[in-house]
Amino acid sequence: MTDSMPRLLGRPAELMLVEDNYGDILLAQEALNSCKIANRLYIARDGEEALKMLRKEPPYADQVTPDLILLDLSLPRKDGREVLSEIKGSPDLAKIPVVILTGSSAEMDVIKSYELNANCYIVKPLNFEQLKGVVGAIQDFWFSVVLLPNHRPAEPIQ
Repeated sequence: MTDSMPRLLGRPAELMLVEDNYGDILLAQEALNSCKIANRLYIARDGEEALKMLRKEPPYADQVTPDLILLDLSLPRKDGREVLSEIKGSPDLAKIPVVILTGSSAEMDVIKSYELNANCYIVKPLNFEQLKGVVGAIQDFWFSVVLLPNHRPAEPIQ
């Protein structure tokens, strides 16, 4: 696999992680930093913050629209199912792929996520090496295989 998609976009891949667990955030950041694809990670600590960022509401007026959202289901203030429903119900946001990355392997969570139009469902791995593998696979697939819509003009390649 190559990093052709970010090069086609003329910029790093823009990722949003919606996660409230500080330890999981640190692990995800480290796993993403170890990947071969250039990326920028934006973090929302709860569902309401994620939706404000995506809608570019104050204080997020300059927020970049992500190419991919990594969404936990267990979130404070507004849970991941509600966030997913609002994303996929919005004409402005519905095209953004949403990867559910959560600790739950409950069949009803999987079914509900797909009913709400999640693009895929991944149970968080138990250790860092497995997480690196999962994050690498996510990046390889979504940024080397899949052609994503461009949400903003390409930045000049330097």
